[in-house]
Amino acid sequence: MAYQTTFQRYEIKYRLNKQQKQAILRAMDSRMKLDQYGRCTIRNIYYDTDTFRLIRRSLEKPAYKEKLRIRSYQAVKAQDPVFVELKKKYQSVVYKRRLVVSEMQAMLSFRENIPLPVHSQIANEIEYFRRYYQTLQPVVFLSYEREAYYALDGSDFRVTFDENILYRSKDLSLGSEIYGNSLLGEQETLMEIKTSGGMPLWMTRVLTENHVFKTSFSKYGAAYQAMITIGKQGEYSYV
Repeated sequence: MAYQTTFQRYEIKYRLNKQQKQAILRAMDSRMKLDQYGRCTIRNIYYDTDTFRLIRRSLEKPAYKEKLRIRSYQAVKAQDPVFVELKKKYQSVVYKRRLVVSEMQAMLSFRENIPLPVHSQIANEIEYFRRYYQTLQPVVFLSYEREAYYALDGSDFRVTFDENILYRSKDLSLGSEIYGNSLLGEQETLMEIKTSGGMPLWMTRVLTENHVFKTSFSKYGAAYQAMITIGKQGEYSYV
C-alpha cells in the first residue's frame, strides 16, 4: 500500500465572510473545478513534544519551521490508508513530505516508537525528525470540512475552502466522530491559495475588489493558543 508524494509551493491564507466567499466562487466558476473528493471532512492528529516545542517555535514566526501530523479524508478503520505528513516552511515556501500507510501501521509505529514499514528518502526524513525530537506524542485532533478546487488551464493553481474547523485534545483517533471547539467565527471560511508560481490576475482582481487580505493563521497554532487561554491544556468543555 505504501507510496509517497512531495509538494513544494506557496500557501497563502485568507479569512472570508460569506459574501466574500460567494464573490470568489463566482469568479472561479468558469476557471476552476471542484476536485474528485468534492466536499470532504479532513481529520488530523498533530504530534508534538511533551513541552509543545514545535508549536511554540512556530508561533515565534521563524524563517524555518516544521510539524508532523497524520491525516485522513474520512473516518478510518485499521486497514484504511492514512497520510503521515512532514510539513516544513522556509521563507514562505511550503515543503510537504507524505507517506501513505494503513492506519494500523501508522498508529503502531508512533505508539511503540518503531520505524514506519517503508524504505524511502521521505521515510528516512520522517524517522530523523522523530529521533531528533524524541518525545513526540499525539496532542491535538483537528478536523474541518474542505472544498478543494483545481485550475482548468492545466496549471498547479489550487484553492481550498475550510469551514467548521474544530479541535480537541482527547479522543485522538482518525476513526472517531467529529466534535470539538471551533476556531472560526460563525459563517467564516478559511481560504488557502496554493501555487508554485504566481497568482492569476483574475484572482488578484477579485481579492482586491472584495477587500480580501492575506492573513497568518495556523490551525494547530490557533488550537494551542485557545487551549492555553482557556486554562490547563486539554481541560475544557466541548461546544
